[in-house]
Amino acid sequence: MLKQMFDQVREKSPLIHNITNYVTVNDCANMVLACGASPIMADDKEEVAEIQTICAGLNINIGTLNSRTIESMKIAGARANELGHPAVLDPVGVGASTLRTSTANELLKAVKFAVIRGNISEIKTLAVGTGTTKGVDADIADRVTEDNLDEAVAFVKKFAERTGAVIAVTGAIDLVADAKKAYCIYNGHPMMSSITGTGCQLSALTAAFVTANKDHPLEAAAAAVCAMGLAGEIAHERLTPQDGNATYRNYIIDAIYHMDGENLERGAKFEVK
Repeated sequence: MLKQMFDQVREKSPLIHNITNYVTVNDCANMVLACGASPIMADDKEEVAEIQTICAGLNINIGTLNSRTIESMKIAGARANELGHPAVLDPVGVGASTLRTSTANELLKAVKFAVIRGNISEIKTLAVGTGTTKGVDADIADRVTEDNLDEAVAFVKKFAERTGAVIAVTGAIDLVADAKKAYCIYNGHPMMSSITGTGCQLSALTAAFVTANKDHPLEAAAAAVCAMGLAGEIAHERLTPQDGNATYRNYIIDAIYHMDGENLERGAKFEVK
């Protein structure tokens, strides 16, 4: 199934509308291109509905949230829903400020999302208001581990049932779940946390995968998460002692560019609960 998900992205090359943050906008665009899709970055309220009309999917990221783009996100989300286009929400840093939290909650009420992707602190904040977000990073108390995995899976499934969305929680162990089924994914490398925007890139990648596989949002999201983690592993193997996080970022994008469905199927490490 993972091979099919990736092959569909390459074959269909969906056009993805990204309303994302200015810290990682270029990396997100390159990640979408690397997987075989095409990006459009547009966030003005006067054009987002029109842009969404010519696209096939939507990625909303609140990482550098401002009052100008909040309305744009709602307009684009509503248009995506009208057209039946999958939408992905990345609630970056939700819980760190009242504006972020209220905006994310407003978006959840106004827009039907196919996938909500964040770290465990962000997802907990959306679900129950008790995540301990520090900036855009998950607090150590919220990390998913082998010891609390079953509890975390049950929590994520419950939130998926409530929202009707696939929930993708990324961290040392990634969880991708709907109300009935969860993928526990073990791909990735700790150095990925030293790069700003791996999560943002993953949300853009997820939007491409889900858009190309509209009938299989759970499997598509799981494939995207596996692909990103596998890319982190492949990229780390290429590093020399002189390389650092900037080179690593580029190598991750390169790894997605050279990846195909068969590579992903062979390299993915996961269990289903």
